[in-house]
Amino acid sequence: MTALVLACALVAALLWGVTEVVLHQLRRQERLRGRLQAIRRLQDGSARVEPSAQAAGLVGIIGAIGSGVARSGLLSQKTMAELALTLGASGLRGPGALGVFVGAKLLLLALVPLLAFVVLQRFQLSPLIRNVSIAGAALVGLLGPDWWVRRRHKQHLDAIQAGLPDALDLMVICAEAGLGFEPALNRVAVEIRQAHPAIGDEFGKTASELRVAADSRVALANMGARTGLESVKRMTSMLAQTMRYGTPLGDALRVLSAEMRHEMLMRFETRAARLPVLMTIPMILFILPCIFLIVGGPAVIQVMNSMR
Repeated sequence: MTALVLACALVAALLWGVTEVVLHQLRRQERLRGRLQAIRRLQDGSARVEPSAQAAGLVGIIGAIGSGVARSGLLSQKTMAELALTLGASGLRGPGALGVFVGAKLLLLALVPLLAFVVLQRFQLSPLIRNVSIAGAALVGLLGPDWWVRRRHKQHLDAIQAGLPDALDLMVICAEAGLGFEPALNRVAVEIRQAHPAIGDEFGKTASELRVAADSRVALANMGARTGLESVKRMTSMLAQTMRYGTPLGDALRVLSAEMRHEMLMRFETRAARLPVLMTIPMILFILPCIFLIVGGPAVIQVMNSMR
């Protein structure tokens, strides 16, 4: 049984390593493209989106495999659209993101069971346990990228929610300085990218959509649909109403920023109020036995000595 646990731990560690290496390369290429586009915007004041460079090495091979599977018709258009939307909401965008994700799932589905089979050959296990372990490794290889994307999605949304009040404060400064809504949004996307990359990417994508969209409210609604956060949806709805009725942009943004900071403070207070309840079980398991041992230990020792 110990050998089975060690084998499963080794397979899980190798799966985590392969997934991190593949998706780290994808994130690195996305960050480099974003930096190059930000430099070009600062140089010439435009927002041209350069075509993405072809991925090289392992990421390029995995992306080519995934793109081939996606084009073969094995996946329906609805499934591909949902996958692309999920990856975009996780901050993984670009023409090769979907291909790399599908290719990583297929590659891990093939390699992780093979690796588990090789590792388990070194241990004296029954055929039933060996087959179950290989099937579990295949399941881990298939669902591992999905779990990573869900984790990445949660982190991306938390980063957006944490940086949104600061972004609104910068927009207030830009609006009071005389900038229009679209230049202010573009300026905030560039300036806040170092402190809050997630909200900078979302604002930059929305600014790019505003330049090509016939109706600005559609671009704002797309931002709310991409993130799915109530705070972002409330912000986009407020901005759409401001642009429609001509109300002062700075006042509306200032009020919205104060509300979001108050909500953030309320969330922190809620988490702090949960600490006494969460600390109850550790206190019962670890602290109270030590107290009983210190308080009652000498008395128990004296009783045992007297009984001897």
